[in-house]
Amino acid sequence: MDCRPGCGACCVAPSISSPIPGMPEGKPAGVRCVQLQPDYTCALFGQPERPLVCADFAADRAICGHDRWQALQLLDSMETETQNSP
Repeated sequence: MDCRPGCGACCVAPSISSPIPGMPEGKPAGVRCVQLQPDYTCALFGQPERPLVCADFAADRAICGHDRWQALQLLDSMETETQNSP
């Protein structure tokens, strides 16, 4: 699956512990990444400054669902599950 144009859910819902240009401490879950553009594309896409965790992310129906709203819900649920794991 290719990334859905105009989605950006992976740049909002999950926490990212890696430093991001403009967010040296990473970003908390539910906070929009400063690199997410108004059209929901990443300003760092294809750039060496892009965090490895972001570059390694691959869109998948199980994670991204059928639309942006479902992706936000699925990613939020996964974030909650991993935060509550022992």
